[in-house]
Amino acid sequence: MTTTTPAEGFVPTASAISRALKRAESGVTIDATEAETLLHCRHDDLERLLAVASRVRDAGLEKAGRPGVITYSRKVFIPLTHLCRDRCHYCVFVQTPNQLAAQGKAPFLSPDEVLEIARQGAALGCKEALFTLGDRPEDRWPAAREWLDARGYDSTIDYLRSVAILVLEETGLLPHLNPGVMTWQELQRLKPVAPSMGMMLETTSTRLFETRGLAHFGSPDKDPELRLRVLEDAGRSAIPFTTGLLLGIGETYAERVDGMFAIRATSRRHGHVQEVIIQNFRAKPRTAMRAADDLALQEYIAAVAVSRLVLGPGARVQAPPNLTDAEELGLLIRAGIDDWGGVSPLTPDHVNPERPWPQIDELARLTSESGFTLRERLTAHPHYVRAEEPWLDPRIVPHVRALAGADGLADEAAVLQGIPWQEPDPDWASRAGTGRTDLHVEIDTEGRRTETRSDFDDIYGDWAELREATVAAREPRGASAAAGQPGEAGGARRASVAVSTGVAAVLRRAEDAPAGLSDDDYLTLLQADGADLDALADLADRVRRDTVGDEIGYVVNRNINFTNVCYTGCRFCAFAQRRTDADAFTLSMQQVGDRVDEAWALGATEICMQGGIHPDLPGTAYFDLAREVKKRRPGIHLHAFSPMEIVNGASRTGLSFTDFLTAAKEAGLDTIPGTAAEILDDEVRWVLTKGKLPAAEWIEIVSTAHRLGIRSSSTMMYGHVDAPPHWIGHLRTLAKVQDDTGGFTEFVLLPFVHASSPVYLAGVARPGPTPQENRAVHAVARLMLHGRIDHVQTSWVKLGTEGTQLMLRGGADDVGGTLMEETISRMAGADNGSEKTVAELEELASSIGRVARQRTTTYGTPDPERVAVAQSHRTEGYAATGRRLSLTVAEVRSGG
Repeated sequence: MTTTTPAEGFVPTASAISRALKRAESGVTIDATEAETLLHCRHDDLERLLAVASRVRDAGLEKAGRPGVITYSRKVFIPLTHLCRDRCHYCVFVQTPNQLAAQGKAPFLSPDEVLEIARQGAALGCKEALFTLGDRPEDRWPAAREWLDARGYDSTIDYLRSVAILVLEETGLLPHLNPGVMTWQELQRLKPVAPSMGMMLETTSTRLFETRGLAHFGSPDKDPELRLRVLEDAGRSAIPFTTGLLLGIGETYAERVDGMFAIRATSRRHGHVQEVIIQNFRAKPRTAMRAADDLALQEYIAAVAVSRLVLGPGARVQAPPNLTDAEELGLLIRAGIDDWGGVSPLTPDHVNPERPWPQIDELARLTSESGFTLRERLTAHPHYVRAEEPWLDPRIVPHVRALAGADGLADEAAVLQGIPWQEPDPDWASRAGTGRTDLHVEIDTEGRRTETRSDFDDIYGDWAELREATVAAREPRGASAAAGQPGEAGGARRASVAVSTGVAAVLRRAEDAPAGLSDDDYLTLLQADGADLDALADLADRVRRDTVGDEIGYVVNRNINFTNVCYTGCRFCAFAQRRTDADAFTLSMQQVGDRVDEAWALGATEICMQGGIHPDLPGTAYFDLAREVKKRRPGIHLHAFSPMEIVNGASRTGLSFTDFLTAAKEAGLDTIPGTAAEILDDEVRWVLTKGKLPAAEWIEIVSTAHRLGIRSSSTMMYGHVDAPPHWIGHLRTLAKVQDDTGGFTEFVLLPFVHASSPVYLAGVARPGPTPQENRAVHAVARLMLHGRIDHVQTSWVKLGTEGTQLMLRGGADDVGGTLMEETISRMAGADNGSEKTVAELEELASSIGRVARQRTTTYGTPDPERVAVAQSHRTEGYAATGRRLSLTVAEVRSGG
């Protein structure tokens, strides 16, 4: 077989090549057709292409502050295992258990063997330990599974994490991890032990994956869709990530270009692609492609140059120096590369063992002959090394700093030594509060000090790319075209004075089976307006009355946000700050406990506690917070820690979700908020958020909590980049979870507050839902969740008193809590205050002819003593009295 472009591929004319070259020479951004055209450049045309690529590369190096510098990483390769579940037709790295046994080798390197290689590399001045291994060998080979089980490891990923820590602590080398396809959860587990990771995209060609006899057939981990998902998840997790293309394995020129543009798109969205390897295929013995032709030199050089033009000046483009003859390396430099990748003075290239590494002195000489200086870098590129947050986990920052120079490149004089790897700041619980710790009061009296967080232009990714993604997100797969979009033709119907025939028919069906309608029926109801909307609200109100009666529930509670420092990068969130921002704060444990006492003194039965994903927060901090709450007031209910916080805690402690939640429950956790749900559709989530957990992880966490006896609320934030079909899908998902676990206590509707939200300020999201949508979605939620979730809660913080009352007449039966402090919605621009007194909530209910009833978090009846205390302070608030309660110290200590 050959690996050149298939004969049926596009072949441009000479004039087409000339036109594309002229556009590139003039600085115009080329499109996919022009990129494919330029891949055909040869001879004189290739010379012109190389000149353009060089110019683009040089502009990028100038902007990066290192003109004329080409980098490399001095590394040692550690082949953790040669076993793999894939069957790539060109791979000589992979072996079988029998082949390894014949060589006297175990399925995996032992920890001692790993350390021996790492120490030899450190002695030769290496600073990077590149872990090379096959994908999930335990899924294919019983010998791999048995080896891991015998040593107490659940998976290859778990073992990799363990030896990465070992290398950090014993040698000081910085791990770069290449375990292949990783799940989102696995990426969270590995980020704390490595400054960077990588996985070659190789190609976006599904043809090579699906067609028998082609390069990737029979290799489950080479599905392009799966590999693109890993790139996206790495970006959402702010992991400096290496990827690239493998050229000459049977892909067409169009497929090459598609791969280039796919990498560019994910890099623009997240800014995490630290280098792009453009690698040429070399045929190897003992493989199915041993007779295939190597990629021709000019074809390869043209592909490198076009990659540079597509990826732009800001990209770091790498070509392995051992896969091109030494006398031809100058061509790669002219084609626009600015990095040689990893070069080892000790170990061979285990993937291409027939091609030895050039000596580093020789590589420096050849680089110099092309007019460039060779400089050593670390495994993470300088931009990420200098920035640190959010790219580097705090646990590895000391290791990186020990080897980095002021410019973010390697300090070649640095002495390698092991540094302990540990949880960040073990004394966190004893620290004093920092930053604007009175924000819970000052948000109402002074407001925000800055409109946005200081890293607005960097933390969220490329806004232009997101605007394009928003178009796709607003068109749910399989949604009825009749649904329309909010504010567009085909969306909400014109108000009418009589119920329309179509809506009347749907409502008749809903009377008999509120939760039994089709998606199209519910979509029809979500667009109801005028008399149609009034009829929908009336039906929802009757269903509410039949289900829970006329009482309006509320809980006397206090929100405690223990920190707003967060680097997750949720694009809708105006609450999160960098640690140095003017509005940033972190409470001390003493301050958290004092707020618990203050809440108890006012009659609170619940503490609702959540915080940002602070980079210095140890995973055990969640247990410490729970213990502090219960130490202060053992009888108070702790409703705390969103699914995102649970992911963070589990990742940082190394515990499973089950074990983390069990430990949290033992520490005092009673229920969890079902926040971090937003919209449970990943297309929408990936526009709204950057590093937040996927929908499947949210479902897994709340389901796990329910099985452990930890109930939760459920939520939906709507009115941003979503559309009504997403709301239906979200409600269907919640209904299924409730069918499986029965653990949801209520459903809380959260209209998007736009004013200070980054995704709105960047022109990506709309300014929240319309009044019609608020009424319709509350009513439809009551119908869809009938028989599953009895309580539908509306948000006075987001809708105000009149809006809340309107929802209570259209299906809702609960107004949440007194809150006492509320900064999340207020930071986003909500202007309905930070608290409601008991008297205000009672007035809200009585003014629409209903009665307010104090409840517990799980909708039970509070202890009479708590009710009495709350009633004795029914007109007193916390924020309304200024910075301090109007209670005496003695009253606080005695509980009022």
